[in-house]
Amino acid sequence: MLHKALQVRLYPSIEQQTLLSQTFGCSRWWWNHALNKSIETYEETGKGLGRSALNALLPALKKAEDTKWLAECYSQVLQATTLNLTTAYKNFFEGRARFPRFKSKHGKQSIQYPQNVKIVDGNVKLPGNIGIVKAKIHQPIGGKIKTVTVSKTPSGKYFASILTEVEGGIPTRTEGKIYGIDLGIKHFAVVTDGEKVSKYNNPKHLAKHEKNLKRKQQKLARKQKGSNSRYKYRKAVAKVYERVSNSRQDFLHKLSYKLVSDSQAVIVENLHVKGMVRNHNLASSISDCGWGMFTNFLAYKLERKGAKLIEVDRWFPSSKLCSNCFYQISEMPLDVREWTCPHCSTHHDRDGNAANNIRAEGIRILKADGAAVSAVGGEVRPKLGRKSKLRHSPLITEAPAKSEYRFSGE
Repeated sequence: MLHKALQVRLYPSIEQQTLLSQTFGCSRWWWNHALNKSIETYEETGKGLGRSALNALLPALKKAEDTKWLAECYSQVLQATTLNLTTAYKNFFEGRARFPRFKSKHGKQSIQYPQNVKIVDGNVKLPGNIGIVKAKIHQPIGGKIKTVTVSKTPSGKYFASILTEVEGGIPTRTEGKIYGIDLGIKHFAVVTDGEKVSKYNNPKHLAKHEKNLKRKQQKLARKQKGSNSRYKYRKAVAKVYERVSNSRQDFLHKLSYKLVSDSQAVIVENLHVKGMVRNHNLASSISDCGWGMFTNFLAYKLERKGAKLIEVDRWFPSSKLCSNCFYQISEMPLDVREWTCPHCSTHHDRDGNAANNIRAEGIRILKADGAAVSAVGGEVRPKLGRKSKLRHSPLITEAPAKSEYRFSGE
């Protein structure tokens, strides 16, 4: 079985917007209440609350005078919220994510329907009292609908992410190019297939909207909290961030599709972005690149095609290593963009040389993993030089990319 997700735009009526707002509020309140209860229980007993224990609290809350409004919310939405919270705890304890945080009514709102969602005449029918919501479905939805996540962005737009299950196995691609990618700031990606090196400039999405964003944030900061004018400018700031996010995702989708369409494997570095953004001079530029999102896009597109994503260890000296003879120099400052190998006198472009080394190391990992490799373009390994003594294993990127919106003065 294969799982596919499709995001569609929703256009709810005024009445449906009110009902969705109430459902968002119930789900958010239950998440915060369950998270707080879990923290208190852990502090008292040293043990957390599981999914069944949290769901067992709901009947009493629905009957209590202060929280009887929870009974008006579709029950499976609250149960899905419980599942998402326990999953977030599990990801935290297994080192895949940070500790779950309390949700705010000012950010992106979302609810999840685990079943009973139907497509009716090109629209989305949600269970409960919401009914059929007008939608713009731009491609056929095949397979069985598993879950539907309805969300509202800070700019006021509604979307539904529809997860479907379709029959069929994952194909295996053994022919095609093998790309090595060196990610950077000046050039977002330097890509080599073993024969030629291609450079893709960094679009710098946030920098293009910086003046407009600064002006709107300054106006927002001067508005009185709770006023209609402040609400208006919060949406204006959110729309700027939304444009930045959309343009970034468009660029990353197009580039990842281009690389996946004719490749059997793509090799990238496993960058430690969290550590890199501690450099305050480069933090904004690094965050604007979206390297993690790009890797996520590559991962799921390659998986659908039956190709592979290989992540080379972040400590692999891709920039310091001569791709011709494997001589390794001791230091390579960031301002050095070109260098000549003292051993074989080969002149290197820093990023192109790094991309070649990443590609070669990725092919070594593929072969060590027992994969059949058809190296299209260039030598897999140069005849001279020493073999790498590093041992790495391919990693799979799991975390989905999410757009975050920040508001000045909140």
